[in-house]
Amino acid sequence: MDSHWKIREAVEQDIPQILNIYNQGIEDRIATLESKPKNLEQMIEWYQARPCRYTIVISHHGEICGWASLNPYSHRCAYRGVADLSVYIDRQWRGKGLGFLLLQELERKAKENGFHKIVLFTFPFNLSGQGLYRKAGYREVGVFHNQGMLDGQYYY
Repeated sequence: MDSHWKIREAVEQDIPQILNIYNQGIEDRIATLESKPKNLEQMIEWYQARPCRYTIVISHHGEICGWASLNPYSHRCAYRGVADLSVYIDRQWRGKGLGFLLLQELERKAKENGFHKIVLFTFPFNLSGQGLYRKAGYREVGVFHNQGMLDGQYYY
């Protein structure tokens, strides 16, 4: 990795930049079923409700270019070793391999924190995301139909 790239655990001061990147994902309609941009208060609440060791950022000369997190898969204790994955990259940095770097680090953190499995949901038309996960060794195990609605249309 270029010495100008740094991956680290997210801190509360990163929330405005994480929010901006997340809202890009909402606006672009390629990575989440969320339909309305989040505000700073919502993202601070999201961050404070989770252990910081589960959210990481990648920065270039101090500018956060992307973030990734391990999210609860289920509230049931039987699934405590399973995490859901989120990866978001700032528009100007997409396609440059940052998602892969974040994913590698997040997988390492998952193992350190007792997770034995990571799952994720992607839109079938999110070709960049699909490519990232295949490159990292993830495989498709199923397709959800009518799983969620976005802009009045069912997806998955």
